[in-house]
Amino acid sequence: MPHEYRLPSQRRTRLTRRGRLALLFGTMAAIAAAVQVTLLPGEEAPEKPRMLLIPEGWRAPQVYAAVDRELKLPAGSTKAALATAALPLPEEAKGNPEGFLFPATYPVTSKTTPGELIAYMVRTANAKLAAPAVASGGKAQGMTPYQTATLASIIEAEADTRADMGRVARVVYNRLAKSMPLQMDSTLNYALNRSTLDVTLSDTRIDHPFNTYERQGLPPTPIDSPGLDAMTAAVAPPPGDWLFFVTVKPGDTRFSATYEEHKKHVAEFNRIRAGAGRAHAGPRAG
Repeated sequence: MPHEYRLPSQRRTRLTRRGRLALLFGTMAAIAAAVQVTLLPGEEAPEKPRMLLIPEGWRAPQVYAAVDRELKLPAGSTKAALATAALPLPEEAKGNPEGFLFPATYPVTSKTTPGELIAYMVRTANAKLAAPAVASGGKAQGMTPYQTATLASIIEAEADTRADMGRVARVVYNRLAKSMPLQMDSTLNYALNRSTLDVTLSDTRIDHPFNTYERQGLPPTPIDSPGLDAMTAAVAPPPGDWLFFVTVKPGDTRFSATYEEHKKHVAEFNRIRAGAGRAHAGPRAG
């Protein structure tokens, strides 16, 4: 989340939301259910699909690794398959499917190939982004589907609860309108290829396209796989003048319009952290 204050000697810790369970498509559930048929002599029973769960908020490398495991392929096979896979990605993606590996439960069989499965995920993401509410909302906000996916990926990483998603989106829009850097820890973690609750002052000074402390605007690509809730929040944020937010404790995120108000929430965060025996880390201030 964006910050305006931190002592040089302090480390920042951000409480973050873990991935929620992805939606199970009714059509896929139907595929997974074994349909009873009468077999002719010599016929084999159809293979029952296995189900692969891709949670909300996973990054592309996590998805590739899960596909490799589920299809019993050597590590790196799925990523390598992208070179020849026909992925229906927007031109802005430049062939990178990050943000378009839609989180859901997918049926796989012994005949499933990694390229086909990744393409299926991308088609599903495109369908969600083209849903009337998301598409019309994105157009009203002046965003392309790719920008919607990018903002939704930040919301997916930053919001502590589903109810917080719209307010996180509003903070992003308010900061963009004021030409303020977004200052999101989630984009820094993506830049450093890690997932951590602790971000140091030196981290916020790295020269990297995903360092939203130093660079204006949205990051160049999505940073994870956003779900439909995050996509919807990205194009239909509630009204509000918030510029900051901090997750004081799980389930309790405070949104502030002024830095002075935000500092009070940060102080409460620090009291809770101190009571838990954790070192102070000037929290993110969305």
